[in-house]
Amino acid sequence: MDPELVTRARVLHVTGITPALGDGPRAAVRRAVDLARAAGVTVSLDLNYRARLWTREEAAAELTHLVTRADIVFAGPDEASLVVPEAEPATMARTLLDLGPREAVLKLGARGAVAVTRSARAVQDIVPVTAVDPIGAGDAFVAGYLAGLLDDAPLPGRLLLAATCGAFAVAVSGDWEGLPRRSELDLLLGADVTR
Repeated sequence: MDPELVTRARVLHVTGITPALGDGPRAAVRRAVDLARAAGVTVSLDLNYRARLWTREEAAAELTHLVTRADIVFAGPDEASLVVPEAEPATMARTLLDLGPREAVLKLGARGAVAVTRSARAVQDIVPVTAVDPIGAGDAFVAGYLAGLLDDAPLPGRLLLAATCGAFAVAVSGDWEGLPRRSELDLLLGADVTR
């Protein structure tokens, strides 16, 4: 890994899949996170738990460590329960903040999403589309949220952009084929979702 690629970035995004692949990938994720934190780069973590790759116990230990080092955490409720007690989504998100991140986002699938910071909370319904294939929706959601963050959008705007990208992803087959260009973002809502 080229340390300069990490230290010059505005955001480092990692997922729980990589450390599940073995000791080498786990060490690489930890090193990248350490480099990013030392350089003041925002660290984003999607728990992205995959039961086929490791046990809940193994995942809980490593993901808890990564949550304490992250600035932004994304998870579904089941994934979040690896790290914090089960509760309603906003409570789980707030409990994740107690571990160190400044933002926590709970992805709720067809029920939308909730995001919390130490001073704000936002709830987002799904953007209605005819769902064709759910593969890639979570990654598209996170990409939209982080794009909004990089654009300095407020919390509700980041969530709307995330939900819009997720909606584009599920509207076609494949995990990336439906991802929108910036010029296409307003096609689903008829309004500028980047503000």
